[in-house]
Amino acid sequence: MRVRVATTAFGITAVLLAVPACSTDTTGSKHQPSSSRTGKPTEAAQEPAALSSAALESRLLDPRDLGSGYLRKPERPAQHDDVTVIGCPALSELGGDAATGGTLAFPHKAEVEFTYGGSSSEISEELYSDSVNKLSDGVSRIFDAMAGCPAYRVVSGGTPVDVSSQKLPAPTVGGDERWSLLLTFITGGRSTVVKQTAIRDGNLLLVVSGSPALVDRHLDKALAKATATS
Repeated sequence: MRVRVATTAFGITAVLLAVPACSTDTTGSKHQPSSSRTGKPTEAAQEPAALSSAALESRLLDPRDLGSGYLRKPERPAQHDDVTVIGCPALSELGGDAATGGTLAFPHKAEVEFTYGGSSSEISEELYSDSVNKLSDGVSRIFDAMAGCPAYRVVSGGTPVDVSSQKLPAPTVGGDERWSLLLTFITGGRSTVVKQTAIRDGNLLLVVSGSPALVDRHLDKALAKATATS
C-alpha cells in the first residue's frame, strides 16, 4: 500500500512514504516529540545569490556516490490531494496548501530518491537554496510545529496516517543550523520509521530522509557534495 504523506508544512520533505507489506506492526507507546536544532543565522554584509535548481541538481548524490545496491527511483508525478492535519494546531495553522509544498515552498530546489538492496529501505535527498533568513525561518517553523505535537493525524487523499515524532541530537557534521527528528507513520495497522535530518549551510539547505541507518550512513557525503565549491 503506497501512501503519499506531506509530513512537513512545505516542501522540505513531503516525505513520500511507502508503507510496504513487511512494515513492522504497531506496538508500544508513541514518542514525545521535540525539535532539535543548533545555531542561528547571522546577518551577512552581502549574501551570495541563491543557487539555481540546475546547480542544485548537480550537487545531489547519485548511485556512484552511494555504492552498490542502490537504485534511483523515477520521479513521482505531482499530486494535489487535499491534506488535513488533525491534532496539531501549529501545523494546521500553516495550512493544507503549505503542507503539500505550496505556499512556503522555496523556488530553487532539486531532489532524488533511492531504494536499497531490493528491500523496502529508502533514502531521499532534497536541496534548496534561498536567502539565509528565509531558509532558517521556514525550516524552523516546520520542525518546531511537528516537534510540538506529541502525536497527530494527517489525512491525504482520504487516507489517514497517524504520525508521532521523537527528538534526536543535532548531527555534528557541519553547517550553520541543524535539525533532526525520528518520525513514525502508522496506517492500516502497520508502521514505518523515517529519520529526517536538515542542515542549513549558508544559503543552501540539505534534507536527508529515509531509513535511519541509511540516513546515518550517507549524511556526511551528502553534505560534502552539496557544499563543494569546485
